[in-house]
Amino acid sequence: MEIKRILITQPNPENGKSPYHDMAEKYGLTIDFRPFITVEGVSLKEFRKAKINLLEQTAVIFTSKTAVDNYFRLADEQKLTIPNTMKYFCLSESIAFYLQKYIVYRKRKIFFSTGNFDDLLEVLNKHQQEKYLLPVSDIHKPDIPKKLEKNKFIFTKAILYKTVSSNLSDLKDVNYDVLVFFTPAGIQSLLENFPTFQQNKTKIAAFGPLTTKAVKKAGLRLDIKAPTDESPSMTMALEQYIKDNLKKANSK
Repeated sequence: MEIKRILITQPNPENGKSPYHDMAEKYGLTIDFRPFITVEGVSLKEFRKAKINLLEQTAVIFTSKTAVDNYFRLADEQKLTIPNTMKYFCLSESIAFYLQKYIVYRKRKIFFSTGNFDDLLEVLNKHQQEKYLLPVSDIHKPDIPKKLEKNKFIFTKAILYKTVSSNLSDLKDVNYDVLVFFTPAGIQSLLENFPTFQQNKTKIAAFGPLTTKAVKKAGLRLDIKAPTDESPSMTMALEQYIKDNLKKANSK
């Protein structure tokens, strides 16, 4: 089967530059981007059910800009004034700089790491006495809470936002040769939007062990898998699959 149309179930890269675009030009492909999942902040009513007081903590651990947005949104909706003494520990420098949207950066105690949580742990270990808030999504990896527990930090995990399926009704009559998924939630969105979906000749590509597992659990056929030793990225896995297809076609 010749591959001509590929759907990437993620947003189109903001800067317009992507290895997918280079691949599309190289092989004459149509590659579209469409997120199958969206992130919504939990309502104030939902948050209050957790009985978490944002002012009871002395520090916040931010692992994403989405966490920053929803932390300050909920504080604003509760008409809370975050004290100047609050400390912010960010997974990366870009998240730290993003705080300028809400606070006067130079007047606050802000710490950040290289994007690796183990590096951030080294910074956190110098502030063991703090009471931390860890904002997370309803779907999150347990690694970070486990590491905080292991290192005996006092922290409260707070679900401030959640992952929901996008409305994909406009794709009802659009057919693709390959669907590319990066999260189990993306597979769930596919099945929720198209409950009678039949894979047939459509190829499914999955990135990561959890997404791979979700594909198989849904009773779908996994055709392209990444990362592997040969293809550490999804673009490399797709390109290899296309090359193999072209070889087969040329050998006939």
